[in-house]
Amino acid sequence: MIGVGFSGMTLMNQDRTNQQASSLIGKILSVKGRNQSNKEVEVSFGPSEVQYDLPLQPLLSRGESTKAASENLSIRVFVATWNVGGKSPDSKLNLDDILQVREESDIYVLGFQEIVPLNAGNVLVIEDNEPAVKWLALINQSLNKANYVPLRGPKSIASPGGSLVFPKTSLRKASKALRTENKRRLKSCNCPTHLERKNSKEFCFGCPQSQTNENDISSEDDEYSSSNFSVGTMPTPAANSMKYSLVASKQMVGIFLTVWMRKELVQHVSHMRISCVGRGILGCLGNKGCISVSMLVHKTSFCFLCSHLASGEKEGDELRRNSDVIEILRNTQFPRICKSSSSRVIERILDHDRVIWLGDLNYRIALSYSDTAKLLKEKAWDALYNNDQLKIEREAGRVFKGWKEGKIYFAPTYKYSLNSDIYAGETVETKSKRRTPAWCDRILWRGSDMYQLSYERKESRFSDHRPVCSRFWVNVEAMEDGSKRR
Repeated sequence: MIGVGFSGMTLMNQDRTNQQASSLIGKILSVKGRNQSNKEVEVSFGPSEVQYDLPLQPLLSRGESTKAASENLSIRVFVATWNVGGKSPDSKLNLDDILQVREESDIYVLGFQEIVPLNAGNVLVIEDNEPAVKWLALINQSLNKANYVPLRGPKSIASPGGSLVFPKTSLRKASKALRTENKRRLKSCNCPTHLERKNSKEFCFGCPQSQTNENDISSEDDEYSSSNFSVGTMPTPAANSMKYSLVASKQMVGIFLTVWMRKELVQHVSHMRISCVGRGILGCLGNKGCISVSMLVHKTSFCFLCSHLASGEKEGDELRRNSDVIEILRNTQFPRICKSSSSRVIERILDHDRVIWLGDLNYRIALSYSDTAKLLKEKAWDALYNNDQLKIEREAGRVFKGWKEGKIYFAPTYKYSLNSDIYAGETVETKSKRRTPAWCDRILWRGSDMYQLSYERKESRFSDHRPVCSRFWVNVEAMEDGSKRR
């Protein structure tokens, strides 16, 4: 029996932690001096914490959301991935700790896997959108401290006791209610029109509308509503009280990706597009695969990907996961939304300035269950990590070449017995569900001017996976003269 409690299993090597943090400090200090009013920021790698001054203040601490030309903005991006095991949440589930709401970020990128059971009905017939609506309501509750989704209609959905009430509505309508900006505006090309034609290779001109229609890249496909709510635009009082706005949300069977931003930042978003690649049954269905969101924030392009890759812990299964990654990179193509043929249009994942890939990547530890159990008892993290399939495949150059991942200083996140802190298979009752513990849930990134502030797991017994979170400090090139997008 492994028999280790994992609420405290993030005990790490202090010297190695400090060494990694020092390396990060060196990179950041090389650009220090751009902003003299620096704010002390906590950087954590596991339980050990190092404090130092970063060179640029985050957008949250600024009085303005724009700066003059040639000066970068710095924003905080929070990323989380969680395989929720096909369970639909109830209204008592609190996400405050997982979303780290006390350490406010400017952008929240939240990816889920298995928000619905991966059965034939959901995969082959029609996916169930009700759990996605519930997850949006829970996220909204944590970020905006709201116990309701602000839908318009004849029925009130706020409970007298102030507890969260899940709306009986479609994903499309719930998403619309949580936006402060029209979706068509977010997808449009709104590049400055006052620029000289000589700069046309970098910017597009005069294309306020997308070449693709609203349904081609809709972030919510569900037109059906199970209630009588008549949802129009966001009611003004609700919009004014929202601190964070939903920017994008997309479900593909069990995969669900949602992006939220500070309301003041949303006006600087454009060129938003969504692409889905199925890698499940027959190599194309959506029980496995990836959802990708592309957008411009000011003049910097971002791509966020949430994936659920091939499962299995047999020898050679890691090659199937490698193949999934390769096919996702090859087949993900974002639609052109600029009318100008001379404009710089980003259609591929790797062409973006900043890319973050999160999800249940399903890479396992290449050891037997008994060997893994022994190392877990000894808390021999380095020995375990050296046998991590993703680490092995990356170092061999077979997958994620050029990508980065923070050093893992937390216990394997899969597979747990439900509502417990022990891995499945440790008891006689759970032996039939035994899986070798593994770091299935990962966050990787690529691009310059990105600094990882933390990489950790959170303790929730809701599913057989533990959620994994990361915070990034990202530099963004501001619009010229602080101009806003139209």
